[in-house]
Amino acid sequence: MSGGALTLTGLSGLPEVLPGTDLAALLAASLATLNPAAAAADVLVVAQKIVSKSEGRLVELASVVPGTRARELAATTGKDARLVELVLAESTEVLRARRDVLIVRHRLGFVMANAGIDRSNVPAPAAHEQVLLLPVDPDASAERLRAALGTRLGVAPGVIISDSFGRPWRRGVVNIALGACGIPVLVNRRGETDRAGRPLEVTEVALGDALAAAAGLLMGEAAEGIPAVLIRGLRTSAPANSARSLIRPLHEDLFR
Repeated sequence: MSGGALTLTGLSGLPEVLPGTDLAALLAASLATLNPAAAAADVLVVAQKIVSKSEGRLVELASVVPGTRARELAATTGKDARLVELVLAESTEVLRARRDVLIVRHRLGFVMANAGIDRSNVPAPAAHEQVLLLPVDPDASAERLRAALGTRLGVAPGVIISDSFGRPWRRGVVNIALGACGIPVLVNRRGETDRAGRPLEVTEVALGDALAAAAGLLMGEAAEGIPAVLIRGLRTSAPANSARSLIRPLHEDLFR
């Protein structure tokens, strides 16, 4: 990676995304209005919510029947038992459960609250309350989206699918890379030297998370209405890898 300047441009004015929406078409039309046009070296950060919506990852709570474990955890946490049932279905392990808190290991390996299941910015009539699940495979979603953008635009920018995450021992949320394609999200700098000539022994850079966090400054967390951000000026020769590479393996978990 080298120095320089990054520019971030939020894509606003997109219509509400629904199950089956051609997300690549919406994003390509918005990108086509930019001057200069999108380039292969750019990175498009896309909010998980519009990806999940387009992929039909909406679930009506009325359709969910909570089991015994879900009802027990609902009593402990004060959460809707139907929501807890969905959380359990999306998870491999419950790590913490107390009033208003349910931390799990998602089936994809993420350690997160409520398995990433969310109600915010999910419009639905009160009688048909819906929640939104994460994509089945965020890396695959990013790959499909990048390929479709390449077909429509003639160039294929890198794609990051981002979501807001809490962090242990830190307040507040920041955006991270859930899925990615065509970009080095984890950059190994071991073996390089610092300014004093000392070799770097353990340094790996979560570039995907850093770019997602930067885009989050424009996306916001409430009613900003900016579900995608184009980042320009990134210069790196590191090889592309998947967002899955950012997940620390269980055998490296120092806190269990």
